[in-house]
Amino acid sequence: SQLGSIVRIKDLNERNRAELERIGFKEDEFAFEAESYAGNHLMKTVVFNQFIETNKMKGIFMAIRRDEHSSRQHDEYFTKKEGDNLTPEHTRISPILHFTERDIWDAIKLYNIPYCPLYEIGYRSLGARSTSKKLAEVPAWEQDLENTIERAGRRQDKEKAMERLRKLGYM
Repeated sequence: SQLGSIVRIKDLNERNRAELERIGFKEDEFAFEAESYAGNHLMKTVVFNQFIETNKMKGIFMAIRRDEHSSRQHDEYFTKKEGDNLTPEHTRISPILHFTERDIWDAIKLYNIPYCPLYEIGYRSLGARSTSKKLAEVPAWEQDLENTIERAGRRQDKEKAMERLRKLGYM
């Protein structure tokens, strides 16, 4: 679908209709928008859970950090996710949870790890193309990482919904 296209709930498969019901979505349709609550849930959380389920995965390594978002402040290195009819039981393993954004850039530079070129032109966090904004005119690693918010260039209503999405299985 194209951004802004109308998605009719009756045209979705049974799983996606159940997932929308799960989050309390009661409309007959919605405009396709990747960063909306419904869009995020269907395009990220549901797909992630289906991947775990289809591949019968018992554990998933996550590259999340506590300093990325307030909803991750109390995350643990090993988190058991209880299953239900829409979310498979699994364990999340977060080995770099204690890293800071600066630690990430130091490791990228030290080990010559490839990265998206958008970081070179001022982006610090990437979401949907239509809603991500660069924060400065200098590369991400040259910005004031310690005193500014990494995800400020992201759509903020989605950021506010992060905790609700995480309870459904989002990272």
